[in-house]
Amino acid sequence: MTERDESSEPTMGEVRLAAMNLLARREHARDELRTKLLKRFGSEGERVKTVDQALARLEEQGLQSDERFTEAFVTARERQGKGPLRIAQELRQKGVSDSLISLYLDEGDERWWDLANEVRRKRFGDAPVETPKEKARQARFLQYRGFSHEQAREAIANAPRHP
Repeated sequence: MTERDESSEPTMGEVRLAAMNLLARREHARDELRTKLLKRFGSEGERVKTVDQALARLEEQGLQSDERFTEAFVTARERQGKGPLRIAQELRQKGVSDSLISLYLDEGDERWWDLANEVRRKRFGDAPVETPKEKARQARFLQYRGFSHEQAREAIANAPRHP
C-alpha cells in the first residue's frame, strides 16, 4: 500500500475504507464516526464534503446505523449497571438524537427499577440501611450511576430491614 500525500484530497474510497475499519471494530454513531474521519482526513473544504458523502452512502447501504449503535450502546451500558440518565447523557455526547434516545431509554421501564435494586445490592450487600448518612451515600452512588432520584430512593427502600 502506498502512502497518501497529505496535501491531496482524500478519495471517497479512502474515506470509506477508514470508516469501514472503524465500524468493523464496533458500531459508531454517525456524528462520532464523522468526528474521527474529519480528524484523520482534515476538516477543510472538499474534505468535509467527501466525508459527509461517504457517511451518507454507508448509511444508505445499512453499514452505519445510529439505531443499531444506540441499541448496542444501551445494552452494553445496562450490563455495566449504568442507569438511563447516565446512558442518555453519554448518547447525547456521541451525537445521537433525543428522539432515538427516548425510543431506547424509557425511564419508567421496569428494567431500570430492577437494575437500580441490583446495582445497590451488588455494591452495598444485603445489610440493612439504618442511618440517614448511609441512605444519602447510597443515593449519591445510584444517582452517579445514572438512576433517577425516585429509582435510587426505591432501591434503598427495598433494602432489607433490620429485624
